Order: sequence, then C-alpha cells, then structure tokens
Amino acid sequence: MSVTYCGVTTRNSSAAITPGLGRRFGIAGSALLVVLLAASSAWAQARGAQPAAPATPRTQAPIDLTGTWVAIISEDWRWRMITPSKGDYASIPMTPAAMKVADAWDPAKDEAAGEQCRAYGAPGLMRGPTRLRLSWLDDQTLKMESDYGMQTRLLHFRTPTPTQGAKTWQGVSSAQWQMAGGGRGRGGPRYGSLKTVTTQLRPGYLRKNGVPYSADTVYTEYWDVLTETNGDRYLVVTNVVNDPQYLQAPFMTAIHFKQERDGSKWDPTPCDARF
Repeated sequence: MSVTYCGVTTRNSSAAITPGLGRRFGIAGSALLVVLLAASSAWAQARGAQPAAPATPRTQAPIDLTGTWVAIISEDWRWRMITPSKGDYASIPMTPAAMKVADAWDPAKDEAAGEQCRAYGAPGLMRGPTRLRLSWLDDQTLKMESDYGMQTRLLHFRTPTPTQGAKTWQGVSSAQWQMAGGGRGRGGPRYGSLKTVTTQLRPGYLRKNGVPYSADTVYTEYWDVLTETNGDRYLVVTNVVNDPQYLQAPFMTAIHFKQERDGSKWDPTPCDARF
C-alpha cells in the first residue's frame, strides 16, 4: 500500500521507494504514515463517541437519603408518642382561631367524617413515631413512604405539573439540592443538604389533639445526613411551618432519625384518629 502526502509517496517497505529518495525519506516517510493513520483513527473514534450523560438530581446528590430511617423520640415525648390531652398546646404559637378549632377537637367526629388521617398530613406526620423509607422513583423524583399512617410523598426536583382538584394530605413538594461552599469541585466530593417546600396541603393537625394547620400552609424542610465514626448514619430534618390563619409565628422544630440496616422492622399501620 502507498500513501501520497505533499507529493512524496511512501510504502511500508523503504526498499520499494525510489533509490535516493529512500535513503533520504524512507524512515521519515514511514513514521509520517504511522502518525497519519493514528490521527485518522482518533478522529474517527471521536466522531463516533457518545456524549456524556446529562447530570441529574440523582447523580448530583451531595448526600444519600435512600434507605429506611426510624424516628428518634428523644424530646417532646408526650406530644409525639401518644395522643396528648385536649388543651395541651404548649410550644405552638397558635392564633385565637386555632385555639377555637383545637378546643372543639373530637376524634369520633373525625372518624365519622372519614378524616382520621388529619394528623398524618406532611407537617404532622414527620413528628410522629414513624419509620421513613426513601428511594428514587426516577432521576428527578425522591419518594418518601411512612409506615405510620401508610403515607407517600413525592419530592420533585423538576417543577411539578400544577394539579387540579382537591388538595392532599402530603401536598406537592418541590425539592432542590443546596451545595455547601467548596462542594462543586470537578471530580471532588460534594457537600450539601436538601431543601423541600410543600404546598397544596389538605387542612390537618400539627398535633394529634386537634391543633390545626390550614390549606394556606407552606411547609419547608431542610434535610441533612450525619455519619458517626462507627458508621451510624443520622438524618436531621429541620422544618418550618408557616400558616397565616392558625399560627402567629413560624413553628420551627428539628426531627432526628437513625438509618436502619434493612427494612425488617417496617410496620405499615393505617391512620388512627385516637392513637
């Protein structure tokens, strides 16, 4: 095989080159041929290379929230582990309108109206004695399930499509990663947390004894994961409830969960208006 480049023909064997030219160009020409063939091959590979997959919220996650997490009830036990008595409203900045609603609380009426899940809406559920199971529904959506009340909430990184009709216990949650400073280095570790904002909530209870939140509530959460030196992982969810109708000020709490090794203790139980 011969290749002509800039008027000089080279062959695989320098002996086949015209006498004189072989002595001057045989070795250089063979080397040039190798370079040209290598460049041609690289160019062909580049043309056929597939583009890198686009980054998604799943691949860009600075923390891993997947798995089963159990609530650590180390504070506010009397409000979280049992149904408190009517009138036990301490620590919640209620408006007079909220006090009136809570004073009329009657679990039997909730049951009769099919409203036994009023304490299992997103703002109330997260403070319950629950396990959470988090998994990716797709690259843009985290799914959060609870065994307490058997609820499911979707955390949408892509702007969710506006829904029509009745509001729901879990509402509509928009999610975004919040990267910490220095966490965007190319190829390096990422650090940050998750922020979710939930609206379109069906009116429910902040506390199981009838402390209400309205349909105008905006529920904001900040999700952080901490890992101990022994490998134990903890989820801290700091949340803020804003309700212009039933709260005089934002109601802020921090909730702690520990990750379990597996889902063997998962215990789905339906909503209960009394316990």
